[in-house]
Amino acid sequence: MLPSCGENEQVTLRLWLSLFSFSFSSSPFLSLRMTLLLFSSFTLSQCCHAVVALLYPFVWQHTYIPVLPSAMLDIVCTPTPFIVGLLSSSLPQLTELPLEEVLVVDLGNSRFLRQLDDEDSILPHKLQSALENVLERRRELANDRGGDTPSDSGHLGTVVSEAFVRFFVELVGHYPLFIIGEREDEGFRKAITSKTVRRFLEVFMETQMFGWFIQERELHKQALRGLFEVRVQEYLDSIHENEHRRVNRFLKGLGSKMKFLSKK
Repeated sequence: MLPSCGENEQVTLRLWLSLFSFSFSSSPFLSLRMTLLLFSSFTLSQCCHAVVALLYPFVWQHTYIPVLPSAMLDIVCTPTPFIVGLLSSSLPQLTELPLEEVLVVDLGNSRFLRQLDDEDSILPHKLQSALENVLERRRELANDRGGDTPSDSGHLGTVVSEAFVRFFVELVGHYPLFIIGEREDEGFRKAITSKTVRRFLEVFMETQMFGWFIQERELHKQALRGLFEVRVQEYLDSIHENEHRRVNRFLKGLGSKMKFLSKK
């Protein structure tokens, strides 16, 4: 379930799209450096956790500090990828630092203080649009109910989490057919008909996150049984069912042609 981020939840969901888009930009690999600002350390920590949690079943493999002490502020100048939370009181110090490609987000005011160019983003547009539609629908549901009760928030959070899991299933749900055991990377990519998704996979398969994902599933084939694994099995079952239907249609069509020829 999506960790609660209070009134900043919608911002957090938009941040995830930025996180995922910029993490896998075509040049350079995993160049994302994200700093989140908020006045409350507790809520800041929750929001940072929510952004990272939405990567499930993948895990962020780089620097992650939910609440960065002001004494360690120089970390935001490092060239390596990071996601850090920073109290709003540190903003004046932050603006004086020689920041390069760092995404800076003011959660309290729901705005980007520094935003990156997404020209090189290779996140498949159709899948991203589908996610954005889910987020918009989630916002509408929350507004219709006049504000979330704990029960409503939990339900709507589950809806969002489910949407993100299905997003990943669409991208890599066929991995057991090609990756586990003897790897067939080329077959894994070409099994997808969409050119944009294939381009995305070509980059994504070189990341530490994907490497860890496959390693975990090779080591714990039977032990892993979370929501993602359940949805993957449903996805694979649907593939087999559709393939069976295609074969039946082919055989039926072939039978009809044979009957037609026999009458001549």
